[in-house]
Amino acid sequence: MTANEVARETGWAMHGWGHGDRATNEAFAPLETYGERIHALLGGVRALGFDAIDLWGAHLGPEWATEEHVAIAREALDRHRITVATYATWVGAGNVGRSCELALAMGTSTIGGGFSGDAAVLAPVLRDHGVTLAIENHPEKTPPEVLAKIGAADGTMAATIDTGWWATQGYDPVRAIEELGEHVAHVHLKDVLREGEPHETCAWGEGIVDVEACVRVLERLGYRGVLTVEHEPEDHDPSEEIRAMRRQLEEWVR
Repeated sequence: MTANEVARETGWAMHGWGHGDRATNEAFAPLETYGERIHALLGGVRALGFDAIDLWGAHLGPEWATEEHVAIAREALDRHRITVATYATWVGAGNVGRSCELALAMGTSTIGGGFSGDAAVLAPVLRDHGVTLAIENHPEKTPPEVLAKIGAADGTMAATIDTGWWATQGYDPVRAIEELGEHVAHVHLKDVLREGEPHETCAWGEGIVDVEACVRVLERLGYRGVLTVEHEPEDHDPSEEIRAMRRQLEEWVR
Protein backbone atom coordinates (compact mmCIF):
# COMPACT_ATOMS: atom_id res chain seq x y z
CA MET A 1 0.00 0.00 0.00
CA THR A 2 1.83 3.13 -1.13
CA ALA A 3 -0.17 5.10 1.44
CA ASN A 4 2.18 3.49 3.96
CA GLU A 5 4.32 6.49 2.93
CA VAL A 6 1.68 9.05 3.94
CA ALA A 7 3.97 10.74 6.49
CA ARG A 8 7.17 10.77 4.41
CA GLU A 9 6.63 14.21 2.86
CA THR A 10 6.06 15.68 6.35
CA GLY A 11 9.46 14.43 7.48
CA TRP A 12 7.74 11.70 9.51
CA ALA A 13 6.15 14.42 11.64
CA MET A 14 2.54 14.16 10.49
CA HIS A 15 -0.34 15.75 12.35
CA GLY A 16 -3.34 13.83 11.09
CA TRP A 17 -4.08 12.13 7.78
CA GLY A 18 -5.05 15.35 6.04
CA HIS A 19 -1.59 16.80 6.67
CA GLY A 20 0.14 13.86 5.01
CA ASP A 21 -2.36 13.72 2.17
CA ARG A 22 -1.89 17.40 1.31
CA ALA A 23 1.89 17.21 1.57
CA THR A 24 2.06 14.14 -0.67
CA ASN A 25 -0.22 15.62 -3.34
CA GLU A 26 1.83 18.82 -3.33
CA ALA A 27 5.07 16.86 -3.67
CA PHE A 28 3.92 14.55 -6.47
CA ALA A 29 1.79 16.90 -8.61
CA PRO A 30 4.62 18.89 -10.30
CA LEU A 31 5.31 17.19 -13.62
CA GLU A 32 8.97 18.21 -13.75
CA THR A 33 9.83 16.15 -10.65
CA TYR A 34 7.22 13.40 -10.94
CA GLY A 35 9.52 10.87 -12.57
CA GLU A 36 12.15 11.20 -9.86
CA ARG A 37 9.55 10.84 -7.11
CA ILE A 38 7.59 7.91 -8.54
CA HIS A 39 10.79 5.99 -9.31
CA ALA A 40 12.02 6.54 -5.74
CA LEU A 41 8.68 5.34 -4.39
CA LEU A 42 8.57 2.19 -6.50
CA GLY A 43 12.25 1.46 -5.95
CA GLY A 44 11.53 1.44 -2.24
CA VAL A 45 8.60 -0.91 -2.76
CA ARG A 46 10.83 -3.33 -4.67
CA ALA A 47 13.54 -3.14 -2.04
CA LEU A 48 11.00 -4.33 0.55
CA GLY A 49 10.27 -7.43 -1.53
CA PHE A 50 6.94 -6.50 -3.09
CA ASP A 51 5.98 -6.79 -6.76
CA ALA A 52 2.40 -5.49 -6.47
CA ILE A 53 0.90 -2.39 -4.89
CA ASP A 54 -2.26 -0.56 -4.04
CA LEU A 55 -1.45 2.78 -5.67
CA TRP A 56 -2.63 5.58 -3.40
CA GLY A 57 -4.41 8.50 -5.06
CA ALA A 58 -2.00 11.07 -3.61
CA HIS A 59 0.75 9.45 -5.70
CA LEU A 60 -1.33 9.83 -8.90
CA GLY A 61 -4.16 12.21 -8.13
CA PRO A 62 -7.36 12.36 -10.16
CA GLU A 63 -7.40 16.12 -9.60
CA TRP A 64 -3.95 16.74 -11.12
CA ALA A 65 -2.68 13.71 -13.05
CA THR A 66 -2.14 14.50 -16.74
CA GLU A 67 -1.49 11.99 -19.48
CA GLU A 68 2.19 12.83 -19.04
CA HIS A 69 1.99 11.79 -15.38
CA VAL A 70 0.26 8.59 -16.44
CA ALA A 71 2.95 7.75 -18.99
CA ILE A 72 5.71 8.35 -16.44
CA ALA A 73 3.95 6.20 -13.83
CA ARG A 74 3.38 3.42 -16.35
CA GLU A 75 7.05 3.45 -17.41
CA ALA A 76 8.16 3.37 -13.76
CA LEU A 77 5.90 0.42 -12.97
CA ASP A 78 7.29 -1.46 -15.96
CA ARG A 79 10.89 -0.64 -15.08
CA HIS A 80 10.50 -1.83 -11.49
CA ARG A 81 8.38 -4.83 -12.55
CA ILE A 82 5.48 -3.86 -10.29
CA THR A 83 1.80 -4.40 -10.96
CA VAL A 84 -1.10 -2.41 -9.50
CA ALA A 85 -3.71 -4.42 -7.59
CA THR A 86 -6.02 -1.49 -6.90
CA TYR A 87 -6.12 2.24 -7.35
CA ALA A 88 -6.70 3.40 -3.77
CA THR A 89 -8.55 6.68 -3.75
CA TRP A 90 -11.73 8.34 -2.47
CA VAL A 91 -14.28 9.01 -5.20
CA GLY A 92 -17.33 11.16 -5.71
CA ALA A 93 -19.45 12.41 -8.58
CA GLY A 94 -16.80 14.96 -9.55
CA ASN A 95 -13.86 12.57 -9.93
CA VAL A 96 -15.24 9.07 -10.44
CA GLY A 97 -14.77 9.15 -14.20
CA ARG A 98 -11.15 10.29 -14.02
CA SER A 99 -10.48 7.81 -11.20
CA CYS A 100 -11.74 5.01 -13.43
CA GLU A 101 -9.51 6.17 -16.26
CA LEU A 102 -6.47 6.25 -14.00
CA ALA A 103 -7.19 2.82 -12.54
CA LEU A 104 -7.46 1.29 -16.01
CA ALA A 105 -4.33 3.10 -17.19
CA MET A 106 -2.45 1.54 -14.28
CA GLY A 107 -3.66 -1.92 -15.26
CA THR A 108 -6.40 -2.53 -12.71
CA SER A 109 -10.19 -2.55 -12.90
CA THR A 110 -10.62 -2.08 -9.13
CA ILE A 111 -10.75 1.13 -7.13
CA GLY A 112 -10.25 0.38 -3.44
CA GLY A 113 -11.54 3.28 -1.37
CA GLY A 114 -14.55 5.08 0.00
CA PHE A 115 -17.01 7.31 -1.76
CA SER A 116 -19.14 10.38 -1.22
CA GLY A 117 -22.65 10.90 -2.52
CA ASP A 118 -25.21 8.54 -3.98
CA ALA A 119 -24.07 5.07 -5.02
CA ALA A 120 -26.73 5.03 -7.74
CA VAL A 121 -25.16 8.13 -9.32
CA LEU A 122 -21.68 6.60 -9.38
CA ALA A 123 -22.83 3.20 -10.63
CA PRO A 124 -23.39 4.12 -14.32
CA VAL A 125 -19.92 5.67 -14.57
CA LEU A 126 -18.31 2.62 -12.99
CA ARG A 127 -20.27 0.31 -15.30
CA ASP A 128 -19.39 2.30 -18.41
CA HIS A 129 -15.69 1.95 -17.57
CA GLY A 130 -15.89 -1.67 -16.42
CA VAL A 131 -14.50 -0.71 -13.01
CA THR A 132 -15.51 -2.04 -9.59
CA LEU A 133 -15.44 0.21 -6.55
CA ALA A 134 -14.46 -2.02 -3.63
CA ILE A 135 -15.63 0.05 -0.66
CA GLU A 136 -13.01 0.38 2.05
CA ASN A 137 -14.79 0.56 5.39
CA HIS A 138 -13.91 3.76 7.22
CA PRO A 139 -17.05 5.52 8.46
CA GLU A 140 -19.13 2.34 8.29
CA LYS A 141 -19.53 0.77 11.72
CA THR A 142 -21.12 -2.54 10.67
CA PRO A 143 -21.09 -4.83 7.62
CA PRO A 144 -24.79 -4.15 6.90
CA GLU A 145 -23.85 -0.51 6.22
CA VAL A 146 -21.36 -1.66 3.59
CA LEU A 147 -23.82 -4.17 2.15
CA ALA A 148 -26.48 -1.48 1.82
CA LYS A 149 -24.12 0.63 -0.29
CA ILE A 150 -23.16 -2.37 -2.41
CA GLY A 151 -26.84 -3.17 -2.93
CA ALA A 152 -27.58 0.37 -4.10
CA ALA A 153 -24.83 0.22 -6.73
CA ASP A 154 -26.42 -2.39 -9.01
CA GLY A 155 -23.45 -4.75 -9.25
CA THR A 156 -20.69 -2.13 -9.56
CA MET A 157 -19.44 -2.18 -5.98
CA ALA A 158 -17.89 -4.73 -3.63
CA ALA A 159 -16.00 -4.58 -0.32
CA THR A 160 -12.42 -3.87 0.64
CA ILE A 161 -11.81 -5.21 4.14
CA ASP A 162 -9.72 -2.86 6.28
CA THR A 163 -9.08 -4.91 9.41
CA GLY A 164 -7.75 -1.92 11.34
CA TRP A 165 -10.76 0.24 10.67
CA TRP A 166 -13.15 -2.51 11.74
CA ALA A 167 -11.26 -2.68 15.02
CA THR A 168 -11.29 1.12 15.35
CA GLN A 169 -15.07 1.02 14.97
CA GLY A 170 -15.30 -1.63 17.68
CA TYR A 171 -16.31 -4.42 15.30
CA ASP A 172 -14.52 -7.78 15.20
CA PRO A 173 -12.65 -7.91 11.86
CA VAL A 174 -13.02 -11.70 11.63
CA ARG A 175 -16.78 -11.40 12.05
CA ALA A 176 -16.87 -8.61 9.46
CA ILE A 177 -15.08 -10.82 6.94
CA GLU A 178 -17.52 -13.65 7.58
CA GLU A 179 -20.54 -11.38 7.21
CA LEU A 180 -19.32 -9.71 4.03
CA GLY A 181 -18.32 -13.09 2.59
CA GLU A 182 -18.62 -13.28 -1.17
CA HIS A 183 -18.66 -9.49 -1.47
CA VAL A 184 -15.01 -9.21 -0.34
CA ALA A 185 -12.95 -8.19 -3.38
CA HIS A 186 -9.85 -6.87 -1.65
CA VAL A 187 -8.20 -6.90 1.79
CA HIS A 188 -6.03 -4.46 3.77
CA LEU A 189 -4.34 -6.24 6.68
CA LYS A 190 -3.74 -3.62 9.36
CA ASP A 191 -3.32 -3.59 13.13
CA VAL A 192 -4.25 -0.66 15.39
CA LEU A 193 -3.31 0.18 18.94
CA ARG A 194 -6.82 0.59 20.34
CA GLU A 195 -10.52 0.80 19.63
CA GLY A 196 -11.79 4.28 18.85
CA GLU A 197 -10.07 7.41 17.65
CA PRO A 198 -7.33 8.28 17.02
CA HIS A 199 -6.78 5.57 14.42
CA GLU A 200 -3.15 4.65 15.13
CA THR A 201 -1.62 1.80 13.16
CA CYS A 202 1.14 -0.46 14.43
CA ALA A 203 3.14 -3.52 13.46
CA TRP A 204 1.08 -6.69 13.52
CA GLY A 205 0.89 -8.19 17.00
CA GLU A 206 1.40 -4.88 18.80
CA GLY A 207 -2.25 -3.89 18.68
CA ILE A 208 -5.75 -5.33 19.04
CA VAL A 209 -6.25 -7.03 15.64
CA ASP A 210 -5.63 -10.76 15.29
CA VAL A 211 -4.29 -10.45 11.76
CA GLU A 212 -3.50 -14.15 11.39
CA ALA A 213 -7.09 -15.04 12.35
CA CYS A 214 -8.28 -12.70 9.58
CA VAL A 215 -6.04 -14.48 7.08
CA ARG A 216 -7.30 -17.88 8.24
CA VAL A 217 -10.97 -16.97 7.87
CA LEU A 218 -10.30 -15.59 4.40
CA GLU A 219 -8.66 -18.90 3.48
CA ARG A 220 -11.63 -20.82 4.90
CA LEU A 221 -14.06 -18.73 2.88
CA GLY A 222 -12.08 -19.35 -0.32
CA TYR A 223 -10.80 -15.82 -0.83
CA ARG A 224 -8.19 -15.81 -3.60
CA GLY A 225 -7.56 -12.11 -3.98
CA VAL A 226 -4.74 -9.83 -2.91
CA LEU A 227 -3.67 -9.35 0.71
CA THR A 228 -2.26 -5.86 1.27
CA VAL A 229 0.24 -5.10 4.03
CA GLU A 230 -0.75 -1.76 5.56
CA HIS A 231 0.90 0.33 8.29
CA GLU A 232 0.86 4.13 8.26
CA PRO A 233 2.53 5.63 11.35
CA GLU A 234 2.72 9.38 11.70
CA ASP A 235 6.14 9.63 13.35
CA HIS A 236 8.54 7.17 11.71
CA ASP A 237 9.41 5.32 8.53
CA PRO A 238 7.63 1.92 8.76
CA SER A 239 9.72 0.21 6.08
CA GLU A 240 11.46 -2.36 8.26
CA GLU A 241 8.24 -3.19 10.10
CA ILE A 242 6.51 -3.67 6.74
CA ARG A 243 9.33 -5.91 5.53
CA ALA A 244 8.88 -8.09 8.63
CA MET A 245 5.09 -8.15 8.20
CA ARG A 246 5.44 -9.31 4.60
CA ARG A 247 7.65 -12.17 5.72
CA GLN A 248 5.16 -13.05 8.44
CA LEU A 249 2.33 -13.14 5.92
CA GLU A 250 4.37 -15.34 3.59
CA GLU A 251 4.81 -17.81 6.44
CA TRP A 252 1.06 -17.90 7.04
CA VAL A 253 0.05 -18.47 3.42
CA ARG A 254 2.87 -20.58 2.01
